[in-house]
Amino acid sequence: MARSVLITGCSSGIGHDAAHALAARGWRVFATCRKDADCARLRGEGLESFPLDYASEESIAAAVDEALSRTGGTLDALYNNGAFGCPGAVEDLPRDALREIFETNLFGVHDLTRRVIPAMRAQGHGRIVNCSSVLGLVPLKWRGAYSATKYALEGLTDTLRLEMRDTPIRVILIEPGPVTSKIRVNSIPHFERWIDWTASARADQYRTSLLQRLYEDRGRDRFELPPSAVSRKLVHALEARHPRPRYFVTTPTYLMNIARRVLPTPALDWLIDKG
Repeated sequence: MARSVLITGCSSGIGHDAAHALAARGWRVFATCRKDADCARLRGEGLESFPLDYASEESIAAAVDEALSRTGGTLDALYNNGAFGCPGAVEDLPRDALREIFETNLFGVHDLTRRVIPAMRAQGHGRIVNCSSVLGLVPLKWRGAYSATKYALEGLTDTLRLEMRDTPIRVILIEPGPVTSKIRVNSIPHFERWIDWTASARADQYRTSLLQRLYEDRGRDRFELPPSAVSRKLVHALEARHPRPRYFVTTPTYLMNIARRVLPTPALDWLIDKG
Protein backbone atom coordinates (compact mmCIF):
# COMPACT_ATOMS: atom_id res chain seq x y z
CA MET A 1 0.00 0.00 0.00
CA ALA A 2 1.17 3.53 -0.78
CA ARG A 3 2.20 5.67 2.15
CA SER A 4 -0.39 8.34 2.92
CA VAL A 5 0.09 11.99 3.83
CA LEU A 6 -2.36 14.78 4.60
CA ILE A 7 -1.17 18.25 3.58
CA THR A 8 -2.84 21.57 4.35
CA GLY A 9 -2.74 24.78 2.36
CA CYS A 10 -2.36 23.14 -1.04
CA SER A 11 -4.07 25.75 -3.22
CA SER A 12 -0.74 27.31 -4.20
CA GLY A 13 2.90 27.78 -3.27
CA ILE A 14 4.62 25.43 -0.85
CA GLY A 15 1.62 23.16 -0.25
CA HIS A 16 0.80 22.81 -3.95
CA ASP A 17 4.36 21.89 -4.84
CA ALA A 18 4.64 19.48 -1.91
CA ALA A 19 1.46 17.65 -2.90
CA HIS A 20 2.65 17.06 -6.45
CA ALA A 21 6.22 16.23 -5.40
CA LEU A 22 5.09 13.54 -2.97
CA ALA A 23 2.49 12.15 -5.37
CA ALA A 24 5.24 11.78 -7.97
CA ARG A 25 7.20 9.74 -5.43
CA GLY A 26 4.33 7.32 -4.93
CA TRP A 27 2.72 8.81 -1.84
CA ARG A 28 -1.04 8.82 -1.53
CA VAL A 29 -1.58 12.53 -1.02
CA PHE A 30 -4.63 14.13 0.57
CA ALA A 31 -4.19 17.71 -0.62
CA THR A 32 -6.51 19.93 1.38
CA CYS A 33 -7.56 23.58 0.92
CA ARG A 34 -10.03 25.95 2.52
CA LYS A 35 -12.08 26.54 -0.64
CA ASP A 36 -14.12 23.96 -2.54
CA ALA A 37 -13.12 25.52 -5.86
CA ASP A 38 -9.44 24.97 -5.11
CA CYS A 39 -10.13 21.38 -4.09
CA ALA A 40 -11.93 20.81 -7.39
CA ARG A 41 -8.94 22.24 -9.28
CA LEU A 42 -6.56 19.92 -7.44
CA ARG A 43 -8.74 16.93 -8.20
CA GLY A 44 -8.50 17.97 -11.85
CA GLU A 45 -4.72 17.84 -11.44
CA GLY A 46 -4.96 14.20 -10.36
CA LEU A 47 -4.78 14.67 -6.58
CA GLU A 48 -7.19 13.52 -3.90
CA SER A 49 -8.53 16.72 -2.38
CA PHE A 50 -11.20 17.81 0.08
CA PRO A 51 -11.72 20.90 2.25
CA LEU A 52 -9.90 21.64 5.48
CA ASP A 53 -10.16 25.01 7.16
CA TYR A 54 -7.93 25.43 10.21
CA ALA A 55 -10.30 28.05 11.61
CA SER A 56 -13.15 25.53 11.87
CA GLU A 57 -13.11 22.61 14.31
CA GLU A 58 -15.90 20.97 12.32
CA SER A 59 -13.91 21.24 9.10
CA ILE A 60 -10.81 19.74 10.71
CA ALA A 61 -12.78 16.83 12.19
CA ALA A 62 -14.50 16.14 8.88
CA ALA A 63 -11.21 16.20 6.97
CA VAL A 64 -9.54 13.76 9.35
CA ASP A 65 -12.54 11.46 9.18
CA GLU A 66 -12.45 11.62 5.37
CA ALA A 67 -8.74 10.81 5.17
CA LEU A 68 -8.98 7.92 7.62
CA SER A 69 -12.07 6.52 5.93
CA ARG A 70 -10.20 6.42 2.62
CA THR A 71 -7.23 4.53 4.09
CA GLY A 72 -9.05 2.23 6.46
CA GLY A 73 -7.93 4.14 9.54
CA THR A 74 -4.25 4.81 8.88
CA LEU A 75 -2.22 7.93 8.09
CA ASP A 76 1.54 7.81 7.69
CA ALA A 77 2.26 11.53 7.75
CA LEU A 78 0.83 14.98 8.35
CA TYR A 79 2.30 18.17 6.87
CA ASN A 80 0.91 21.26 8.58
CA ASN A 81 1.66 23.88 5.94
CA GLY A 82 -1.31 26.25 5.80
CA ALA A 83 -0.95 29.74 7.30
CA PHE A 84 -1.56 33.41 6.52
CA GLY A 85 -0.16 36.80 7.47
CA CYS A 86 -1.67 40.00 8.84
CA PRO A 87 0.89 42.79 8.29
CA GLY A 88 0.89 45.86 10.48
CA ALA A 89 2.68 47.52 13.36
CA VAL A 90 2.16 45.67 16.63
CA GLU A 91 0.64 48.73 18.28
CA ASP A 92 -2.02 48.81 15.53
CA LEU A 93 -3.09 45.15 15.82
CA PRO A 94 -6.55 44.77 17.38
CA ARG A 95 -7.09 41.88 19.75
CA ASP A 96 -9.45 40.21 17.29
CA ALA A 97 -6.81 40.32 14.55
CA LEU A 98 -4.43 38.34 16.73
CA ARG A 99 -7.19 35.97 17.72
CA GLU A 100 -8.03 35.30 14.07
CA ILE A 101 -4.46 34.58 12.96
CA PHE A 102 -3.76 32.36 15.96
CA GLU A 103 -6.93 30.36 15.25
CA THR A 104 -5.46 29.33 11.89
CA ASN A 105 -1.70 29.41 12.28
CA LEU A 106 -1.53 27.76 15.70
CA PHE A 107 -4.80 26.52 17.21
CA GLY A 108 -5.93 24.83 13.99
CA VAL A 109 -2.54 23.20 13.53
CA HIS A 110 -2.70 21.92 17.11
CA ASP A 111 -6.25 20.64 16.71
CA LEU A 112 -5.45 18.76 13.50
CA THR A 113 -2.29 17.27 14.97
CA ARG A 114 -4.11 15.98 18.06
CA ARG A 115 -6.72 14.32 15.88
CA VAL A 116 -4.20 12.30 13.82
CA ILE A 117 -1.95 11.17 16.67
CA PRO A 118 -4.31 8.37 17.85
CA ALA A 119 -4.24 6.76 14.39
CA MET A 120 -0.44 7.02 14.29
CA ARG A 121 -0.17 5.49 17.75
CA ALA A 122 -2.44 2.63 16.74
CA GLN A 123 -0.50 1.86 13.55
CA GLY A 124 2.87 2.12 15.31
CA HIS A 125 4.49 4.92 13.31
CA GLY A 126 3.98 8.41 11.94
CA ARG A 127 5.62 11.66 10.91
CA ILE A 128 4.29 15.11 11.84
CA VAL A 129 5.95 17.96 9.98
CA ASN A 130 5.12 21.57 10.87
CA CYS A 131 6.02 24.39 8.53
CA SER A 132 7.41 27.28 10.56
CA SER A 133 9.44 30.18 9.16
CA VAL A 134 12.60 32.21 9.58
CA LEU A 135 10.13 34.52 11.38
CA GLY A 136 9.79 31.82 14.00
CA LEU A 137 13.50 32.31 14.72
CA VAL A 138 13.87 36.09 14.48
CA PRO A 139 11.33 38.93 14.22
CA LEU A 140 10.77 41.42 11.42
CA LYS A 141 9.08 44.79 11.64
CA TRP A 142 5.45 44.86 10.43
CA ARG A 143 5.19 41.06 10.77
CA GLY A 144 4.45 40.82 14.49
CA ALA A 145 1.23 38.82 14.22
CA TYR A 146 2.67 36.22 11.86
CA SER A 147 5.94 36.01 13.77
CA ALA A 148 4.09 35.53 17.06
CA THR A 149 2.24 32.51 15.66
CA LYS A 150 5.44 30.99 14.33
CA TYR A 151 7.34 31.55 17.59
CA ALA A 152 4.45 29.79 19.34
CA LEU A 153 4.47 26.98 16.78
CA GLU A 154 8.18 26.46 17.38
CA GLY A 155 7.64 26.04 21.11
CA LEU A 156 4.65 23.76 20.73
CA THR A 157 6.42 21.60 18.16
CA ASP A 158 9.63 21.33 20.19
CA THR A 159 7.63 20.23 23.22
CA LEU A 160 5.64 17.69 21.24
CA ARG A 161 8.88 16.28 19.79
CA LEU A 162 10.24 15.74 23.30
CA GLU A 163 7.01 14.18 24.50
CA MET A 164 6.87 11.82 21.51
CA ARG A 165 10.37 10.45 22.05
CA ASP A 166 8.90 7.40 23.77
CA THR A 167 6.69 6.67 20.75
CA PRO A 168 7.43 5.80 17.09
CA ILE A 169 6.00 9.18 16.00
CA ARG A 170 8.58 11.68 14.76
CA VAL A 171 7.91 15.43 14.99
CA ILE A 172 9.81 17.76 12.65
CA LEU A 173 10.05 21.47 11.83
CA ILE A 174 10.70 22.95 8.39
CA GLU A 175 11.78 26.59 8.51
CA PRO A 176 11.70 28.38 5.15
CA GLY A 177 12.86 31.90 4.50
CA PRO A 178 11.82 33.78 1.34
CA VAL A 179 10.02 31.27 -0.89
CA THR A 180 7.90 32.07 -3.93
CA SER A 181 4.25 32.06 -2.83
CA LYS A 182 1.07 34.12 -2.65
CA ILE A 183 1.41 34.97 1.03
CA ARG A 184 1.96 38.68 0.31
CA VAL A 185 -1.12 38.94 -1.91
CA ASN A 186 -3.19 36.75 0.40
CA SER A 187 -2.32 38.94 3.39
CA ILE A 188 -3.77 42.10 1.82
CA PRO A 189 -7.43 41.38 2.77
CA HIS A 190 -6.39 40.78 6.39
CA PHE A 191 -4.42 44.02 6.45
CA GLU A 192 -7.33 45.96 4.98
CA ARG A 193 -9.78 44.40 7.42
CA TRP A 194 -7.86 44.95 10.62
CA ILE A 195 -5.29 47.74 10.28
CA ASP A 196 -6.52 51.34 10.36
CA TRP A 197 -3.19 52.63 9.17
CA THR A 198 -4.38 56.13 8.27
CA ALA A 199 -5.19 56.73 11.95
CA SER A 200 -1.89 55.25 13.12
CA ALA A 201 0.90 57.26 14.68
CA ARG A 202 3.03 55.48 12.07
CA ALA A 203 0.96 56.53 9.04
CA ASP A 204 3.96 58.09 7.31
CA GLN A 205 6.00 54.93 7.83
CA TYR A 206 3.18 52.85 6.35
CA ARG A 207 3.19 55.07 3.25
CA THR A 208 6.93 54.90 2.71
CA SER A 209 7.52 51.30 3.75
CA LEU A 210 4.83 48.67 4.28
CA LEU A 211 2.30 49.84 1.67
CA GLN A 212 4.91 49.76 -1.07
CA ARG A 213 6.09 46.26 -0.17
CA LEU A 214 2.55 45.02 0.28
CA TYR A 215 0.89 46.35 -2.86
CA GLU A 216 3.76 46.53 -5.35
CA ASP A 217 5.06 43.43 -7.06
CA ARG A 218 8.81 43.94 -6.86
CA GLY A 219 9.74 40.57 -8.29
CA ARG A 220 11.81 37.97 -6.52
CA ASP A 221 13.61 38.70 -3.28
CA ARG A 222 17.40 38.46 -3.41
CA PHE A 223 17.53 35.07 -1.68
CA GLU A 224 14.12 33.77 -2.79
CA LEU A 225 13.86 30.10 -3.74
CA PRO A 226 11.03 28.20 -5.45
CA PRO A 227 8.66 25.99 -3.42
CA SER A 228 10.49 22.93 -4.70
CA ALA A 229 13.34 23.83 -2.32
CA VAL A 230 10.95 23.21 0.58
CA SER A 231 9.62 20.03 -0.99
CA ARG A 232 13.14 18.58 -1.17
CA LYS A 233 13.53 19.04 2.59
CA LEU A 234 10.05 17.65 3.17
CA VAL A 235 10.91 14.48 1.26
CA HIS A 236 13.90 13.90 3.53
CA ALA A 237 11.81 14.64 6.63
CA LEU A 238 9.23 12.06 5.60
CA GLU A 239 11.39 9.37 4.05
CA ALA A 240 14.70 9.39 5.93
CA ARG A 241 15.11 6.65 8.49
CA HIS A 242 16.39 9.21 10.99
CA PRO A 243 14.90 12.61 10.11
CA ARG A 244 16.41 15.79 11.50
CA PRO A 245 14.37 17.72 14.06
CA ARG A 246 14.79 20.90 11.95
CA TYR A 247 15.26 21.67 8.27
CA PHE A 248 16.30 25.17 7.20
CA VAL A 249 15.45 26.43 3.72
CA THR A 250 17.08 29.50 2.08
CA THR A 251 20.27 31.34 3.00
CA PRO A 252 18.60 33.90 5.33
CA THR A 253 17.25 31.12 7.53
CA TYR A 254 20.67 29.55 7.99
CA LEU A 255 22.26 32.93 8.66
CA MET A 256 19.59 34.09 11.11
CA ASN A 257 19.76 30.84 13.03
CA ILE A 258 23.48 31.42 13.57
CA ALA A 259 23.11 35.14 14.23
CA ARG A 260 20.50 34.71 16.96
CA ARG A 261 22.83 32.33 18.80
CA VAL A 262 26.08 34.29 18.61
CA LEU A 263 25.10 37.97 18.53
CA PRO A 264 24.00 40.02 21.53
CA THR A 265 20.44 41.25 21.20
CA PRO A 266 21.31 44.86 20.24
CA ALA A 267 23.58 43.61 17.46
CA LEU A 268 20.95 41.19 16.21
CA ASP A 269 18.33 43.96 16.25
CA TRP A 270 20.67 46.16 14.20
CA LEU A 271 21.31 43.38 11.68
CA ILE A 272 17.61 42.61 11.22
CA ASP A 273 16.75 46.30 10.94
CA LYS A 274 19.32 46.74 8.16
CA GLY A 275 17.65 43.88 6.30
